[in-house]
This record gives sequence, C-alpha cells and structure tokens, in this order.
Amino acid sequence: MTSYPPPGDALPADVDDEVLAQIALSRDEYERACEMLGRAPTDVELGMIGALWSEHCGYKHSRPLFHHFPTEDERILTNLGEENAGAIDIGDGWVAVMKIESHNHPSAIEPYEGAATGVGGIVRDIFAMGAQPIALLDSLRFGPLEDRRNRRLCTGVVAGIGGYGNCLGIPTVGGELVVGESYSGNPLVNAMCLGIAPHGSLISATAGPPGTQLMIVGADTGRDGLHGATFASVELDEASAERRPAVQVGNPFLEKSLMDACVGLVRDHRDWLEGLQDCGAAGITSSTVEMAERARSGIRIQTRHVPRRESGMTPYEVMLSESQERMIAAVKPEHVADVEAWFEHWGLHAEVIGEVTDDGIARVFDGEAEVAAAPVSVMTSPPAYTPQAERDSDARARADWDPGSLLDLDPADANDVLLRLLASPNIASKRWVYRQYDHMVGTNTVVTPGSDAAVLRIRGLRQGLAVCTDGPGRAVELDPYAGAARAVAEAARNVACTGARPVAVTDCLNFANPERAAIYFQLSESIRGMANACRAFGTPVVSGNASLYNESEDGPVTPTPVVGMLGIISDVTRAVRMAFRDDGDEIWLLGSGFEQRVSSLGGSEYLSVIQGREAGPVEIDLEAEAALIDALVEASEAGLLKSAHDCSDGGLAVAISESAIAGDIGVEVEIDAISRLDAALFGEAGARAVVSAEPGTDLSLIGTRIGVVRGDRIQLGPIDLPLDEASDAWESALPRLLD
Repeated sequence: MTSYPPPGDALPADVDDEVLAQIALSRDEYERACEMLGRAPTDVELGMIGALWSEHCGYKHSRPLFHHFPTEDERILTNLGEENAGAIDIGDGWVAVMKIESHNHPSAIEPYEGAATGVGGIVRDIFAMGAQPIALLDSLRFGPLEDRRNRRLCTGVVAGIGGYGNCLGIPTVGGELVVGESYSGNPLVNAMCLGIAPHGSLISATAGPPGTQLMIVGADTGRDGLHGATFASVELDEASAERRPAVQVGNPFLEKSLMDACVGLVRDHRDWLEGLQDCGAAGITSSTVEMAERARSGIRIQTRHVPRRESGMTPYEVMLSESQERMIAAVKPEHVADVEAWFEHWGLHAEVIGEVTDDGIARVFDGEAEVAAAPVSVMTSPPAYTPQAERDSDARARADWDPGSLLDLDPADANDVLLRLLASPNIASKRWVYRQYDHMVGTNTVVTPGSDAAVLRIRGLRQGLAVCTDGPGRAVELDPYAGAARAVAEAARNVACTGARPVAVTDCLNFANPERAAIYFQLSESIRGMANACRAFGTPVVSGNASLYNESEDGPVTPTPVVGMLGIISDVTRAVRMAFRDDGDEIWLLGSGFEQRVSSLGGSEYLSVIQGREAGPVEIDLEAEAALIDALVEASEAGLLKSAHDCSDGGLAVAISESAIAGDIGVEVEIDAISRLDAALFGEAGARAVVSAEPGTDLSLIGTRIGVVRGDRIQLGPIDLPLDEASDAWESALPRLLD
C-alpha cells in the first residue's frame, strides 16, 4: 500500500485507481475525504475510511430510503440502526432480539467458510447485546442445481451453516432455499439469529465516557478477512476468485466460549461494562469507531497491543482484519482486572488495546508513531446517493403480459402438472437441507423445520415465539412494490399459521448495482412496498441489512428482499402445524374460494415450471391479508384448528398436497364449477390458507368447507394420485439433484 502524508500534513497526495478500487472508494469520494480532513489521508486512514464508507458499512444507496420503514411500536426497545440488532418486548419480563444479515460474496468464493462465518457474525450481533441466541434461520438462493458449480456452492453453504451452528449448540430451525438462473454467478446466503434476554438486561454498543478502557477478547488477529467490507460492496467478476483471502476462517468452538462468556458477563456483571461490540465487517475499525460515534467521543488505539497470530502485520492490517470470534468490550477502568479474570475463566484472553478520549478523534498508534488521527465524524459520514430510478422496460412488458392468453389446463394433465410442481426445487421438501442442521439442540423447538414457521418455547413462560424467513424474488422482479409487499404478507401468513401474532420484521435487501436506474427503482419501490405492508400488519422493522452489488458477469441477481418475521403465540402448547392429522377431519379454505382470476397465475411457479414463462401481474390485497392473519390467530387461540398451511408457491393444489404428505394421510376435495382450472389449482393469489378442523366445527364466517381428510390418495378435482407417488416426487427431488 502506498504511504501518504502523516496526520497534520496538508500536502496533496495522488492515489492511483488500483488503490481506490481495492477499498471500493471512488475518486470523487477520495477527494471528498481529503476535503473533510483538510489534507490527504494516511494509508491507515484511507483504509479505515474506505471500509466505513463502503456500501456494506455505510449504506450509501439504501440509507436515504430507510425513512419509509415503520420503526416505532410500544413493544420496540431499540432504535433502527443504532444497535447490533432489534429488541422487542415479548411480555412477562422477557425481550426477544433479532437480526438478519448477508454473506453473499464470501460464500460465492468459498462456500463453506463464507456461510459458516456468516452464521458466526449474526450470532455475535445477538450476544453483543447480552442476549442468549436461541435459534438460527437462513434464506438461500442458488443457480440451477443441474450445474456442477451450483451444486458445489449449495452443498458447501449448507454444510457451513450446519457445521458452525451445530457446534455453537444453537438450533437452526427454519429457512428457505430457492433456485433461479440469475443466482448462478452470485448466490445469496442470508443468516438470521433470534435471541432472548430478561427485560432491562441488554447492553448498548457504545464506547462510554472518556477514560473507558477498550479491550479486545477472543481470537488472535490475522490477515484473513482483509477488505471484506469493501469486497462485499463491489460486483463479482473473473478476478473475484483471487480475493479468496477476503473470506474469513471461523472457529465455532472458540465462538461458543466467547458467546457464553459475554452473555454471562452482561447478565452477572453488567456494572463492569460501558458497552460491548462485535468485530464484524472492517474489524477493529468499525467496532471501535462506531462505538465512539454512539458515545460522541474519540478513541486512542495502540495496534501493538492487539494479540495477533501472524508476524509482520502492519497497523493497516491490524485495523482492517476481519478475523472472526472477536469482541470489543468498553470496560470501566476500575474493572479491567475483573474482566480479564472473567474471560480467563472461559479460556479466553482479553487485552486492553485503547481507551476512550474526549477530543472526537480516532487516533491509531503503532508504538510511538501516530498512523491515523481523523475525526470520528468524518469516518462515520459516508456520502448518500439517490440515483435516478426508472423501471426496466422488459420487466414492465413481462408484468403486463396476460396469463389469460394461454389455453386453460387440460384436466387430463392435472396429475402430471402437480407432480412436476412438487418436484420443483423451489417447492420440493427441504429435508435434505435441514437434516444437516441440529434443530432440536436445547429442546426448545416446538414446531420443527418443514412447517410454515418454526415455534420455540421460552422456559417458564406460557407464550412462545414463531419465526420464519420469506422472499419471493420472481414477484419482486416483475413488480418491486407489490412483490416486496407480498414477501411481508407471506411471512406474516406463515407465522400466523402457527397461531402466532406477527409483531416485528428484520429484513435483508439483496439487490444488484444500485447505480443503475433499473436497479435503484427495484430497491426504492421494494422498500416502499415492504414498509406499507409492515404498517398493514402492525409489524415494525427493528433491524436489517442491505446487500447490494449482487451480480456477476452473467448479469444482476433477481431482486430479493428477504423478510424475517417474528410472532408471539399466546400459548405455546397450542402451536398449530401444517400436517393434516386425523381421518374424518374437515378441510377448510380460509380467504377467497376456488374461483380465482387468471391474473393469480402471474409470477407463479406454474408459469415458470410448466409454461416456461416468468411473467404476468403481481397482485397484493393488504386488507385481505390482514383479515386472514386475524382469522388464523383467533381461530387458533380458540382451539378450532388442527392444522394450517398458507397458499403460496404452487397455489391451492400444492398447499393441500403438502399438508397431506406431512400428515401421511389422503384428502378428498371436490372443486365447484370454475372458469379457469389452472388458476383454481395453481394460481398464487395471496390471503388464503388451508386449515383442518374436527368434524362439525363451523368456520363458515372465515372460510369455506372444501373437503375431508381421508384415505391414501390425493383427490382434488381432476387430480387423483396415490399419496405415496406425490410424496416421493416431493421428498426425493433435492436428494436426486444433490446427493
């Protein structure tokens, strides 16, 4: 790295484009930094500014849009973006903490470690607040699995998530896996973590008052992860494989000790600390500078005090390394020895590397040499951009296409169509994935993976937590506003199908290069759609992540905003599952009936798999969605439901089949006279759920009785299949592709 004038030297410096590209800083941004500093930055300052001004850390294109999100509610205990994660009051003296993040680019280069360290990072965000992590979820996107590279990415990512999470003793309880052409060069790997803590016990990520000692604890610092934040802020290309050093290497056993030590320290000795922060993207730089910003203070870091596992490391490398399993503790001076002893008890080494100052300057020393001295306010003031937004003409034309121009489904083909849909990777059983995860560790998982949402108990409480992830990217590509609103609605339905009331959202915004008008249109409209849906359901956004520049030489990824939804179930013992249960139970369709407009096929799996089209209108009725959620929660609380499953991918026929397969029992459903068979069976109109109830239960105020649970066949209008044949298609599709 080129050396630049020391702090205080006003001589101009010319930085070559290669250096700026390495830190993802534009020429204009470099000149802006020089102007704000009143001089050229040193090499360490430039690296720190590049990391903190990167899209990954600075949210330059997404931050101006966040004001659309609803963020306030009487349950919410944190302000959006001010802490590591969002906290929600769940009653009876307990708090839930939640966050979702991406590790897309690292997973594209090194799938196992990229996914594993993504899990490690999101878990640290939770216990950095003093909360005990209790559940992990994921949201994964890959290219077609017939391709060998995509299979390698998929198997590596799933192994990495399982390998890291299983070692931590945190159950991975839910998620989704979607396959699409656009993800071939750039898979999406989003990880979500849920934690709990007693009310009033959380700790902030602040540096504290001047004199507070900054201690690093956990793994020694190495060169792994250098430029990780900036690597996540550029497009993948042919040279990306050469950036393999940017992918961190994780040690889950060390993280387990670190997690237990930090949670115990906050729980038992909160008065020893001023704050606690994870060393994530940009390493010591982001953790210490952001802590100082929250405290409106300065910091003084001595890099020679940072324990390291490699010789010859420069101050630049020490400050920007993203080595995993590290935390920064802001410790009251009189308790430094206490904190050292506490971590020593857990087999961890804690070292003072700096202190909080009152001058507002982030100072970095290498021995006696001051290698950086920049105002915290400069480092934490990245530019904000609002590019031109313009809808892509091809997407508009595809959204305007009328599915009614196709011939209706021939009843004689209905069996084959259902089997093909059940075998589609986007619909088929994900058992191949979650059998690699320990989803029962801790014995608090009440509803396990494979249902609409996971449900977890909190020992000592009657209520439980339901959680899921959802992100219908194809619909967002056709209509960003309606598609993103649909993502929130589907997540809310999934949670409500367990009997839980949706209460809060965390989101991960996976988009391509926002500097292009069409991509910025997708991003801005998606945020508006999500925000309005969240208002309709009373589910404020409490945390999240924006992952932009997701594209490769093959082009941009499908815009994929992922929603992590949390719900509270009033009585965890009454949690509802998707499986039909007993012979003779009656099947009801909540929401609209069999008759569906042909437009409900827009963006559907039916059009994609059977007709080879990804087109058509995307519709959303938020009022109807909210009414369905109320009906599901109230019916569950009244003990009326024996099963519930929302209608989404594949429509009514797939929803009924999945409940039958899960319960290993057949169904008999007659379909009334309808205008379009394809829309009735496979249309993906929202605001619908298939439920079952005891014979004689009257749900006519909220739905229509459509059939009965009985036998060993799926009989649904013209569909008549042995249950075993449908089950085999659904269960064996992913193993046949991946094993």
